[in-house]
Amino acid sequence: MPDNNLPKQRVPISWLFKMAWRDSRKNRSRLLLFISSIVLGIAALVAVYSFKDNLQNDIDRQAKELTGADLIVESRKAATKETQRMLETMGNDRAAESTFASMVYFVKSGGSRLVQMKALEGNYPFYGSIETTPASAAKSFFTAQDALVDKTLMLQFNAETGDSISIGDLRFKIAGVLDKAPGQTGIAASVAPIIYIPLKYLSKTGLIKTGSRVNYKYYYKFNNAAELDATIKKLQSKLEKEGLDIDTVADRKAQTGRSFRDLNRFLALTGFIALLLGCVGVGSAIHVYIQEKLSAIATLRCMGLKAWDAFLIFLIQVSFIGLVAAIIGSTLGTLIQFLIPIVLKDFLPVEITMQISWGAIGQGILLGLVISVLFALPSLLAVRKISPLNAIRAIFEQNAPAKRDLLKLVVYLLMIGFVIAFSYLQMNNWMQAIAFTTAIFVAFLLLMLFSGVLMFLVKKLMPASLNYLWRQGFANLYRPNNQTLMLTVSIGLSTAFICTLYFVQGILISRVTLSSGSNQPNMVLFDIQTSQRAAVTDLAKSFSLPLMNQVPVITMRIEEINGKKAGADSTNKRAFRNEIRATYQDTLTAAEKLVEGKWTGRVTAPNDVIYISLDQNFARSIKAKVNDKVVFNVQGMLLPTVVGSLREVNWSRMQTNFRVVFPSGVLEQAPQFHVLMTRVPNSETSAKFQGTVVRKFANISVIDLGLVLRLLDELLSKISFVIQFMAGFSMITGWIVLISAILTSKNQRLKESILLRTMGASKKQILVINAIEYFFLGLFAASAGLILSMSASWGLAKFSFDASFMPPVLPTLMLFGSVVLLVVITGVLSSRSILNKPPLQILRNEAS
Repeated sequence: MPDNNLPKQRVPISWLFKMAWRDSRKNRSRLLLFISSIVLGIAALVAVYSFKDNLQNDIDRQAKELTGADLIVESRKAATKETQRMLETMGNDRAAESTFASMVYFVKSGGSRLVQMKALEGNYPFYGSIETTPASAAKSFFTAQDALVDKTLMLQFNAETGDSISIGDLRFKIAGVLDKAPGQTGIAASVAPIIYIPLKYLSKTGLIKTGSRVNYKYYYKFNNAAELDATIKKLQSKLEKEGLDIDTVADRKAQTGRSFRDLNRFLALTGFIALLLGCVGVGSAIHVYIQEKLSAIATLRCMGLKAWDAFLIFLIQVSFIGLVAAIIGSTLGTLIQFLIPIVLKDFLPVEITMQISWGAIGQGILLGLVISVLFALPSLLAVRKISPLNAIRAIFEQNAPAKRDLLKLVVYLLMIGFVIAFSYLQMNNWMQAIAFTTAIFVAFLLLMLFSGVLMFLVKKLMPASLNYLWRQGFANLYRPNNQTLMLTVSIGLSTAFICTLYFVQGILISRVTLSSGSNQPNMVLFDIQTSQRAAVTDLAKSFSLPLMNQVPVITMRIEEINGKKAGADSTNKRAFRNEIRATYQDTLTAAEKLVEGKWTGRVTAPNDVIYISLDQNFARSIKAKVNDKVVFNVQGMLLPTVVGSLREVNWSRMQTNFRVVFPSGVLEQAPQFHVLMTRVPNSETSAKFQGTVVRKFANISVIDLGLVLRLLDELLSKISFVIQFMAGFSMITGWIVLISAILTSKNQRLKESILLRTMGASKKQILVINAIEYFFLGLFAASAGLILSMSASWGLAKFSFDASFMPPVLPTLMLFGSVVLLVVITGVLSSRSILNKPPLQILRNEAS
């Protein structure tokens, strides 16, 4: 024992580093494995940060090519003559575009499809180019009655350059294949393929009818930036008063950045979940490591080493290994970043030029170092409490009641603060950050509770009559230094994360596949003029198609709410800006439920008050409630109404639903068009019916819901792949944590195996014991994760998606079984190295 009367000497820092290095030589591979569990988390975050930096740089660099002009003025209604004269005075170069949905008919193949038509005039784009094959077609198609057709359409209908297509009442020759337009992404091209035609032919197509939804865009180029700013400042208020929106390069850059900021936040949070799983592994592994070092630390204390010096030795070890792991993770993340643009290529509107982001690498190294030390500290702080008496009466010291350690409490608070702070940096919202942290904390807590209950039940309920191998396997779940708690948390959280992503994807797909039922419509015809209604009905009947839904649609705008007009109510601009598609009916549909007020289905006298019904969410967005007075502008005629009721609308039902519903007896004579929904029995009938509609009624657009559902399925599959790509980091991290935990407790298992082998147990019996332990460990951990994921998915389905949730049985069982099988295989294989050596050899190695 040290003499307390001797003067205290400070241990040199160099000696502490030397001791940390010497102690780590025997355990270096184990320490590296401990911290390797955070490598993938750091790699994922560095890859996301690098991608974010490179994407932002490319958005900044390609902003003008993304927009194609210095200024874009956009409107959903045709400009008045006065507005048109004002627009013609702006900029040094101008172009115009009218965008709308329409049917296209391929003459050679006889196929038809709803597309996004762009009628263009002028030299747009002023920056960048419309990419076509041949390249000259981007300019030459203006000179004749020609069109540029998206390459996906060309492939779908086996079309070639020079073929003819019918658009409305006109035929156009395909001048070239449209490869890429400014701001267009691969997903947008597959969901809404584009066809360009010269604007001068638009009026002759006969497509612009009552109710046609056309988006008008005016593009401008300014040679002088100061002139652009002056024009915006001078005309912005006038243009907004006329219902026109202004979009500049800076606006588009900010908008695009915001869109991908959300994606980057999601990807970063998935990487952070992988990192948190790794932190669980670090904390548990260091705890076991320190437990195995108790005798060595106690011996050093007997030789006069201070408690804090002992703590610093192991802190130096963990810090150094954490730094190595952070550097490895940052290097790996820098390499992985080159895969992300490949995964996300269909979603990106710009070309990504990937390069090393030193800022992202610096963040990754700092984050890895901080997180490895922070989550190891609770176990490292225990080194301060190790008494020299541990060397001679370890059992007594270990069983002594532990005193409360305030410093350890501070570390736990720092952990929670770290998670909240990191979440806030990703979400930029304190409430969301706290909610995310709370969700993670609750998941950890539930899994820890489940693990504790499991060990308690196994210990208390295991029957004495059970076969010895089974009793030994179960006993391993609650033996000293077991890894049941940590493995249940890490495997359970990984399983919960993966299953939740899978279930949510299934919920989204199920919401858009409702039309697969035999009683659901799968085809919609809209823009049917009143004069065409009877003929279209007869055409549908001639194909033996049912008329499942047929409703009128009237286009209008809100003029006043409780006496306030657009200019007078600056807090409610949204209510006055957009066009509204309304209908009239005398009864509620199956998709509507009255939640407030009284339903009025018919107006009988001309002077009666007109009580309308609003969708409750729409009413909330325009700040309207029951008994409020709303004046509508219906094609130039002002129509005063009163909000009589609010409805809850099930928008997922395959039928026409409306935000505003009028009673019958009011809008029958207003300019309107009609929507018809039917069901076609097969793709052959669908193609024939669509072709006949396009040839006879060129203005009518047809939506093939079967095609839409296939496109949505493709879109969701691509989104799912992106999610699973990032979720894979969590799954692999969970597997590394599993291996680390098994190897961490290898010494404990070594002694148990020696004892069993000495007592005459065979290799097969020991393998069976280990297999039983890992089977039930994987079974319980995967079950806990599955229960969590089902609970989360049910909550999301009910409260976020307003859908029912029923987990798919076979995929769920396959996922569950694969997790259990992985745990068993990993656990059993890790034990084989012990079994292949005789007990005497192992004892000699331990003694040496």
